[in-house]
Amino acid sequence: MERTLIKDLKKGKALVKGWVHEVRDLGKIRFVIIRDISGLIQITATEEDIAFEDMKQNKENVISVEGEVKKSEKAPTGLEIFPEKITLLAKAKQPLPIDVSDFSKTSLPIRLDYRFLDLHNRKRQAIFKIQSEIANLFREYFRKNDFVEMQPPSIISSASEGGTELFEAKYFEKKAYLAQSPQLYKQMVACSMEKTFTITPVWRAEKHNTVRHINEARQMDIEMAFSNQETVMKELEKAAQYIVKNIIKNCEEELKYLKLKLKIPKAKYISYSDTIKLLRKNKIEIVDGEDLSPEAERKLSELYPDTIVFVHSWPINLKPFYIMPLNESISAGFDAIYQGMEISSGGQRVHIPELLIERLKSKGLDPKNFESYINSFRYGAPEHGGWSIGLERFTQTLLNLDNIREATMFPRDRDRLTP
Repeated sequence: MERTLIKDLKKGKALVKGWVHEVRDLGKIRFVIIRDISGLIQITATEEDIAFEDMKQNKENVISVEGEVKKSEKAPTGLEIFPEKITLLAKAKQPLPIDVSDFSKTSLPIRLDYRFLDLHNRKRQAIFKIQSEIANLFREYFRKNDFVEMQPPSIISSASEGGTELFEAKYFEKKAYLAQSPQLYKQMVACSMEKTFTITPVWRAEKHNTVRHINEARQMDIEMAFSNQETVMKELEKAAQYIVKNIIKNCEEELKYLKLKLKIPKAKYISYSDTIKLLRKNKIEIVDGEDLSPEAERKLSELYPDTIVFVHSWPINLKPFYIMPLNESISAGFDAIYQGMEISSGGQRVHIPELLIERLKSKGLDPKNFESYINSFRYGAPEHGGWSIGLERFTQTLLNLDNIREATMFPRDRDRLTP
């Protein structure tokens, strides 16, 4: 007999396989709730049944159950199985090191120590099912719009974005680094194939210890030729709306389980200088020429709820060397703020080699370390732009999670390297 997923069960004979979710022994009658990736089903046996003794199970044991599926008004799902054969497939050592029930109070650090078991929890499964859908919808949207998927290198010879916060790696006899970003490579692809996207891991050695930062993340990036900051902001607006719209449609059960009602985001475009004025008007202390604080980002989302706030035309000194200057002090760069959190940054890129060399030097970087990158713009490079969204950061924001580690299957931060 072939296995049937719980969500596909109908009246009649069936074989299900899954984990023991709950056990209730009332003496002459025993109940076992079994869980697979699609749902829960109740198994019921009385002392006269041949499988009665096999109903003694530990939570999280893996079992298979063959039996008769019948309708039941008392069963939680309206169906239950009367077992004819129960087989123990894998025994769960007792006691469990963490509580994986729906009502678990185990702290996040302990849960992460046992993440392989924590993923048995249905809330965690819902989060990562939605995250998988986010990545699929991102890819779907850009494939539909004729973007070419690229696979950038993860080992690089010099910093992609400047700074010293890099993880060093030994590469034969040379010094190399784990990539901070696919930035330089996606620009090269856009200047030849026009439109590209990628979902790729990145590493940043910043010594953060916050609820919004991790040191290894998955980044969803795009780059477009013949584009400026307005063009790429609009592309982000449309992509985010597409993703959220289809999450609402495709993940109805997961959202219901997480008790979330999502709304398709609107968009608000506002310059950096006007943002400073607006924040000061709303009694947020902020220095013109400095980055937005978490408090400022939260205030923008209070002022524009359910809205992606695109703060554009930033001071050039606050943006990386590859962002195009609009004049001596203003750049063609933006940040996107959603639900009180920066989810993306991007803008128009420098595509003029002489200007790029000048910008590198202004950031204290040696153009010799970027020679192949600079040279890529000497052979017919159009104006272009792009952005990136962290997959974990976007998941955290969309699902209103307190900590980005909740949205990361196996987090890597300055203290955690296992499991």
